[in-house]
Amino acid sequence: MVDRLSVYLDPNLAQLIVAVVAASVLVGFVALSAVFFIWLERKVSGRIQDRLGPTRVGGKFGWLQTIADGVKLLIKEDTIPASADQVLFRVSVYIAFCGSFLAFLALPFGNNVVALNLNIAVFFILAAMSTEVFGIILAGYGSGSKWSLFGGMREAAQMVSYEVPRAICVIIPVIVAGTMNLTTIGQQQMGGFWNWYLFHDPFTFGAFWVFFTCATASCKRAPFDLAEAESELVAGFHTEFSGLRWSFFFMAEYGSMFAVSGIATLLFLGGWHTGFVGFELSDWLYGVSGGQTWLWVVGNAINVLVFIIKGWFLVFVMIWVRWTLPRLRIDQVMMTCLRYLLPLSCVLLVGVTAWQLAAMQWEWLDYTRFVLGILCLVLLIWMIVKAIQSFGTTPTEMMPGAWRARQPSAPAVAGKF
Repeated sequence: MVDRLSVYLDPNLAQLIVAVVAASVLVGFVALSAVFFIWLERKVSGRIQDRLGPTRVGGKFGWLQTIADGVKLLIKEDTIPASADQVLFRVSVYIAFCGSFLAFLALPFGNNVVALNLNIAVFFILAAMSTEVFGIILAGYGSGSKWSLFGGMREAAQMVSYEVPRAICVIIPVIVAGTMNLTTIGQQQMGGFWNWYLFHDPFTFGAFWVFFTCATASCKRAPFDLAEAESELVAGFHTEFSGLRWSFFFMAEYGSMFAVSGIATLLFLGGWHTGFVGFELSDWLYGVSGGQTWLWVVGNAINVLVFIIKGWFLVFVMIWVRWTLPRLRIDQVMMTCLRYLLPLSCVLLVGVTAWQLAAMQWEWLDYTRFVLGILCLVLLIWMIVKAIQSFGTTPTEMMPGAWRARQPSAPAVAGKF
């Protein structure tokens, strides 16, 4: 696009225009995704808790509830505590949001649909998302509140700890792919779903679940939300924030949720490929049409839609887990990382290295992907069937024994037990 604009404009101006447009599109996507995720979280939590969730604002399903909440935050009084550090309190919000937003710059949504195509995209995204913790620490320290400070310190310990197994699990598919370019990694998983790195071998399969667990913890999601912990720390690191600044923290959180889900999609779940087409859709349409650019755009639009749906599904799983599992204690959170996830990720790293060497000698190991893929497909079909069967059924109807009134016991008789 820069080359085409350079024909009519100054190259520097053309590059600036493309950069502004790309950044605007990404910011808009993050904001709209946050609006959708907040609505989704309310509906999912309502379903799990046998409630309806939003039903009034914006029709039957409460589509405009999040918009109404956003308007309320915009007009809400924005206060700063007298004991707070004025500079740190103001800056921390934007540092946290920028740390989440920078990850989208190197995140490909389709075949060469990326703002910045980097050969070290994996390293760049991990490094960029690590900076979010600085905003949270500064928010806790600059608030002048002990509850906020405790929340910031907890998040610092938690994120620094979970980044280690998360990074190790990212290395595992990178070893298989032989590159850190996410666009190339996505292209290598073209074809059937058994070509996804999730099914490449048992070690990449295990690495996906460890990575997703660490990613959930790095996004401060329950059961790892010890940085907020409203039952202990009022609201944690953002206790003193209100109005628009408060909303930026949650926009950063939901942005990070999609960012890590996008990384998981690219590294393990085939990226923008459906898993049922044996060719790259955008390139195929471009070749069949004899070089029609608009068909390449149409093919990539479908690729982007597939990628977003996969990312949204993983965000849905995070929401599902939050409203299903209870919050852990801080010592349990740290023990889960250091005692279990870190050693497990190291074992998976050594295992995938040995598997790559063994696959050079024994070609039959390559058929493992078909076995894992078919087993997971059968499990997915079974889950979909069970979900359809239980649609419209309340938890009290699904577990009648748990809600049945207990019969009064017979009165005790003297001398008898």
